[in-house]
Amino acid sequence: MNWRTTAVTAALMMLGSAGTALAEGELNIYNWGNYTSPELIKKFEETYKVKVTVTDFDSNDTALAKVRQGGHGFDIVVPSASVVPIWISEGLLLETRPDQMENFRNVDPRWVDVAFDPGRKYTVPWQWGTTGVSVNTSVYSGDPNTSAIFLDPPPELVGKINVLPELGDILYLTIKYFGGDYCTDDKQILRKVRDKLVEAKPKWMSLDYAAVDGLGRGDVAAGVNWNGASLRQRIVNDKIVYGYPKEGYPIFMDNVAVLKDAKNVENAKLFQNFIMDPQNAALISAFARYANGIKGSEAFMPEDMKTAAEINVPAAFLDKGEFMPTCPEDIRNLYTKIWVDIQK
Repeated sequence: MNWRTTAVTAALMMLGSAGTALAEGELNIYNWGNYTSPELIKKFEETYKVKVTVTDFDSNDTALAKVRQGGHGFDIVVPSASVVPIWISEGLLLETRPDQMENFRNVDPRWVDVAFDPGRKYTVPWQWGTTGVSVNTSVYSGDPNTSAIFLDPPPELVGKINVLPELGDILYLTIKYFGGDYCTDDKQILRKVRDKLVEAKPKWMSLDYAAVDGLGRGDVAAGVNWNGASLRQRIVNDKIVYGYPKEGYPIFMDNVAVLKDAKNVENAKLFQNFIMDPQNAALISAFARYANGIKGSEAFMPEDMKTAAEINVPAAFLDKGEFMPTCPEDIRNLYTKIWVDIQK
């Protein structure tokens, strides 16, 4: 029996009614940068004799634009919950029925009947977390739990701040800073949001994903950051503290979906099932340092994640977080115009 036959046999055994398309021996994944565990990929390749290629993207907008163009060659994409309904409504995803896969029983009930993919007909959990602010306490000793860190920065942080260039996260934090709700079309609030961001930008050092790693080195003193990325920086530099903005912060979940025009559908389904195994989900979290949504994975997680403040939201800030909703198209277009103004 050659390796191609072995891969197909494994697919039939594991997926059952989830699908029986023939494997081609390859899998092409389109995922966020620095977000895919090499150990996980190696294990998948060795288990199924499938060659995996991972290509990075830097934002939900980038990924969506690339796939819309066609001719991309990807099988799997990892969009955030706030944009999954857009991918589904535009017919870009294949209904792979993860809810019928063997390992679906391991999905935490919290993440089963989600609003962005009710019952999980298209997606499986990858990782989830929060967007907040990170501060180097050797530079700034004040309260880190506020979006004022980047919107109205104290003198000691001016010129030392990096902000993630992620439209949804930044607008969410700023709208909440002014007491509004995300997806609002209130012109008065949005005018304040735009003006504040334009005013604050000259006080930042950068608007760059890659500069996040500067926190650990001391090149950056503060910034808007994802919780797992902040944890990775604290491991390098114990002066880094992650703050949960008291005005409100977004909760996100990134999800593995199969593209409608995927060439390696069977292997993509294998991968969806594979990452719902607790030990494999733990590999994902151990690398990128985010929670994963799979029951039982905690037993295999690094010890330092079990008590990390970046992963376990302090009780005082539990009610300040909200799952970022999917805004109507007209609101998304309005927010894009604001974002373009900020980037000028």
